[in-house]
Amino acid sequence: MSSDFEVPPESPFALLSAQEKRAWFAYMKLQLRLRYEMNRQLQADNAISLADFDVLVALTSEAGGQMSVSALSTRIGWERSRTSHHAKRMAARELVEMSRSEQDRRVTEVSLTEHGWSTLRDASPGHIGLVRSLFFEDLDTDELDTLSNTIEKIYDTVIKNGTLPRPVDRP
Repeated sequence: MSSDFEVPPESPFALLSAQEKRAWFAYMKLQLRLRYEMNRQLQADNAISLADFDVLVALTSEAGGQMSVSALSTRIGWERSRTSHHAKRMAARELVEMSRSEQDRRVTEVSLTEHGWSTLRDASPGHIGLVRSLFFEDLDTDELDTLSNTIEKIYDTVIKNGTLPRPVDRP
């Protein structure tokens, strides 16, 4: 792919070097298209959105499938209000439950329901099949290692320079 493309001088991307522009546009095209394809597949096959799937997967990172709205927001990188509103919509579909924390009544907890667990179990094989066909199919093991290292390095930089705290990662 060529990095020889022009952007209007008033575009903020005109401030990027040719290499930066190429990498940034490649990333933006990829992440936008991947999110579209994953959302389409999940909706068609399982009647859930990619946002629903993101919440369900995030909740599995805690024992018992329960997190505070704040912790869930940090985990998936959403604003707290967006997380709360989305969880309420998911609760209406019985994918999650929302309740006050027994330790601190000011904290709202989001928990996977049995329906949420089963929806995630049903959606996962098709989702992973799509991810393999779209993302991993043409990468050899060396390319996959290089890609993983690069993405992990960028993620660490985002955590270091971003505004959200690092979520508690699973081993």
